Amino acid sequence: MRKIEQFIGGKLQERKDQLSIRNLSTNSPPVDFCSNDYLGFARSGELQQMINATLASIPNYLNGAGGSRLLIGNTHFTEETEQFIADFHQAESGLIFNSGYDANVGLLSSIPQRGDTIITDELIHASIIDGCRLSHATRFKFHHNDINNLEDKLKLAKGNIFVVVESVYSMDGDIAPLLAISDLCERYSANLIVDEAHATGVFGENGQGLINQLNLTDRVFACIVTFGKALGVHGAIVLGSRNLRHYLINFARSFIYTTAAPIHNIVAVNCAYQHLYRVDLQPIHQKIALFRKLLKEDQIEAIDSESTIQGILFSSNEATKQAAVILQSKGFDVRAILSPTVALGKERLRICLHTFNTDEEIISLVNHLKELN
Repeated sequence: MRKIEQFIGGKLQERKDQLSIRNLSTNSPPVDFCSNDYLGFARSGELQQMINATLASIPNYLNGAGGSRLLIGNTHFTEETEQFIADFHQAESGLIFNSGYDANVGLLSSIPQRGDTIITDELIHASIIDGCRLSHATRFKFHHNDINNLEDKLKLAKGNIFVVVESVYSMDGDIAPLLAISDLCERYSANLIVDEAHATGVFGENGQGLINQLNLTDRVFACIVTFGKALGVHGAIVLGSRNLRHYLINFARSFIYTTAAPIHNIVAVNCAYQHLYRVDLQPIHQKIALFRKLLKEDQIEAIDSESTIQGILFSSNEATKQAAVILQSKGFDVRAILSPTVALGKERLRICLHTFNTDEEIISLVNHLKELN
């Protein structure tokens, strides 16, 4: 066996021994408490009809973009959609990327330079970490949502300073103290970057997100919005100034050197935003309130969260995986989040709530969680 095969086999065996090996699965129990489709857009027949009708109105569209946007893959419809989304979020401009991962890597790898400082929350998304690594800037981490620790790091920062947080954290579901963070950034002349992946469609008027809800639009340097969560489609956009958009077109490698999204993907994004205007967001917050109320009544240990993401803590990978298997056998699509994705001792069931989850399904899930507790 070649050395590289021995290395690969050894690393996989380590994961198996730690009970943290990842495998793809096509098995999905019928009651969805797993997906990021918070508003049910991914399964919406109404949205699908809008997409089909819009595509029918575009003559001779291609199945694929045929190249990057800087070569042949750009369209007027794409640029109109970018401005439509920017206006929706009250931003000056925006640039669409093929995924949230691409957007974060493109932004963080191109804007900060060697000699600059990036300060991120310790629980920031992996795509942001990868972008920071590619930037060659100095990176500090601050304790999760800890304003005092953030200020300690700001005092050490040099060059252009960037503070990067998520408004709603993808694994814990808790909310960043954005007002306090924004105040600190202004005091230390730092540029605030906020990933709104799990806030868009859930918080703010018409689902604009927490930046809009808190009136922070003019105080944020860049905002990343992904389309694959509450919007139910695919892709992402970086929102900010026109200068930022033009800079990313010239320097963000994950934008420059990739084939553009096909027009039917852009149409889906455009229609999802139109659909968002029509949706009542009260039902999703009612589901969150019901779930939290039941957890409290049954004294089930959970991460404090006002979002659609709810974490039920367990003591180990083995205990978390066993709990997930039991719930899946009862018909609930609930997944275990294991270390090293989360810190050792912080393994959890990540439960996502949706408008299409009935109250009866939520009550039944909590009853089963109580039995596991």
